[in-house]
Amino acid sequence: MSHSTPWLDVSVPLSSSMPYYPGDPSPDIKRVQSLEEGADANVTHLSLSAHAGTHVDAPVHFFSGRPGIDELPLEATMGRARVVHLPGTGSVRADALRAHDPRPGERLLLRTHNSDRRWWELPFQESFVGLTQEAAAFLAERRVGCVGVDYLSVAGFHEDSPAVHRTLLDAGIWIVEGLYLGEAAPGDYELVCLPLRLTGADGAPARALLRPWTRG
Repeated sequence: MSHSTPWLDVSVPLSSSMPYYPGDPSPDIKRVQSLEEGADANVTHLSLSAHAGTHVDAPVHFFSGRPGIDELPLEATMGRARVVHLPGTGSVRADALRAHDPRPGERLLLRTHNSDRRWWELPFQESFVGLTQEAAAFLAERRVGCVGVDYLSVAGFHEDSPAVHRTLLDAGIWIVEGLYLGEAAPGDYELVCLPLRLTGADGAPARALLRPWTRG
């Protein structure tokens, strides 16, 4: 693969003003030492949920005793991935996914109505597009390796969020949430998505990058 191919950053900026899932701690990112105020260096303090912005969910998020984010197999969120576009403002249902014929082990990134706008600059939207339980069960049946979504939860706000997450995680599917896929055309890409290596954590913020897949 040519290394001159530009990377597309599909993660969102972290800031104190970004939206966060109701019930999670609000992000607080501030400069606590400043050169302008006479300090020897600029130093920033971070206080935020492990599920803030673009992040990866670990199985221990919904299952006690299961692997934490530091046990993520690197190949789960690195390698060939496919972006599929799912139009409409309603929930993602199994039939919509079936039309794209997900394959076993595939890294599948779902571009929905959420990415029609820079959602991280807006207040939290309860009407975001997410998966139904039926759709999660279909992905589990197809044994995909990873699923990425373009808002803060893989489950729609009015769906049974624990059930959707458990269905995916119990099937060995790693979940990437909080992507922005507004500039990612449908097709195959090389994905690099690495969460922070937090010991035993249920998730961690991540930087996610795509570039067109050019190998056979």
